Amino acid sequence: MSPADAAQSWVQERFSARARALFYARMMFLSLGLGILAVPIWRYYFHFTALAVGGYVFMLLYSVANYLVLGHQRAGRIVTYITLCLDLVVMVVVVVKPQEGGGLANPLLATQLLFTMLFALLYPKPLAILPPLLALPITARLDQLLDRSPTAVEVLTLIWYLGLNFIVIYVLVYLNEREVAAHREVVELQGDLKELAVVEERNRLAREIHDGLGASLSSLIIQSEYVAQLTKDEAVKKEVADLKQSAEEAIEELRRSLQMMREDFDLANGVEDYVKTFGDRTQLPVRFERSGTLLGRLAPETSLALFRVLQELLSNAAKHAQPQHVDVKLHFGPESVQLGVKDDGKGFDPSAPRPGHYGLINLRERAMKAGGDVTIEAKLGEGSHITFTVPVGP
Repeated sequence: MSPADAAQSWVQERFSARARALFYARMMFLSLGLGILAVPIWRYYFHFTALAVGGYVFMLLYSVANYLVLGHQRAGRIVTYITLCLDLVVMVVVVVKPQEGGGLANPLLATQLLFTMLFALLYPKPLAILPPLLALPITARLDQLLDRSPTAVEVLTLIWYLGLNFIVIYVLVYLNEREVAAHREVVELQGDLKELAVVEERNRLAREIHDGLGASLSSLIIQSEYVAQLTKDEAVKKEVADLKQSAEEAIEELRRSLQMMREDFDLANGVEDYVKTFGDRTQLPVRFERSGTLLGRLAPETSLALFRVLQELLSNAAKHAQPQHVDVKLHFGPESVQLGVKDDGKGFDPSAPRPGHYGLINLRERAMKAGGDVTIEAKLGEGSHITFTVPVGP
């Protein structure tokens, strides 16, 4: 999972946990509401009628529905926001009762601060927190419509609640930003630790391979030289020389692999060295040309893909094409690296692959995996020109 996906998953899990806490808080308030409906004197104080029972049932139903959709990311957020706004409407209706002691003078107006906290915790965005803030001026306006002129104390109460609301919003939004930033740093640190563990394991394997397999190949080369000095049979000497050459090639391949594991492989120098070694071994006139400058960074996997393609193309040229000349070009562009191998050999028909030969298929698969492209220009009797292009990472 990428850091962005991990952060998104954490945000969703946090929202779901807070929304479930909202559901349990609603259940507590609904329990209190049931007690108010059951006690006549409390019911009379809040001026609850038979309509209040229907409102109570409606609140219970949408609270349960809200809980059931919390598992859906988008629907859960939308439904929770709508139900919170409905809760706010119910609070305003309860606070603004027609009797004296309602509106700004109602002690239950303090519940509005709780809604501000809930909105700020679940939706820490300026516009999303607007509904609980509007509840205060709406309550004051309803007081005027009910012919209750606010007193100086009630005006002070309104200003006091507005100040408390802004303080609560500032603190909660600030703490939310700090929490998100801290979580982002933790996710990035976990990614760095995983990468560090991979690098350390690669280095450990590189040390083990170098000290184990590398030492064995070096011993094989030394023993081949010793056997070549002991024998006088030319046929045996030739076989021993071939064995030594194979061991030297193996140790060169091992050295390149270790460099790639340590991300210390220079592609241009590696290609140039291999072309020279290949020409000396096969006695083919192979010319190498390098152009451009590498501006970005090549991933170790991309460098390895380019090098394996070079090995495959030169090997095929030596085995099948019987060329007189082979040209290898390595071009570093601003956005891509291009490796081209051209020969003047027998050529082939790209549209008619031979059974049991998977070279072209492997080339295309490597290009697809590296996010690049391969171009094949070949005709029977006219040689071939194969170009392998891969993008350069930032």
